[in-house]
Amino acid sequence: VQLQASGGGLVQAGGSLKLSCAASGRTFSSNGMAWFRQAPGKEREFVAAASWSHATFYADSVKGRFTISRDIAKNTVDLQMNTLKPEDTAVYYCAAGSSRFLARLSEYDYWGQGTQVTVSS
Repeated sequence: VQLQASGGGLVQAGGSLKLSCAASGRTFSSNGMAWFRQAPGKEREFVAAASWSHATFYADSVKGRFTISRDIAKNTVDLQMNTLKPEDTAVYYCAAGSSRFLARLSEYDYWGQGTQVTVSS
């Protein structure tokens, strides 16, 4: 099983980026998929998740600015990030496999390699 994340980069504050993650090797049609992030010197934290039924959940820090979406048929999950702030700078990881607690890091069995997002002020 592989999760391939893409779309990171350097953007100015107030700008937008879209991250994409494609899963291969198995389907996650009955599981949650999510995005987490890890800034230098900090623990990995929850950003957003989407259940198999397309219910979505967000960290308070990104609510109203980020949008997660899934394509069950394509086995993909995207993260549209708008109004980016310098504090959004981190390595972003996609994750898959959760069955219940979508915001809990330990719930996910599969992880992508991470993609760097840098927001300049």
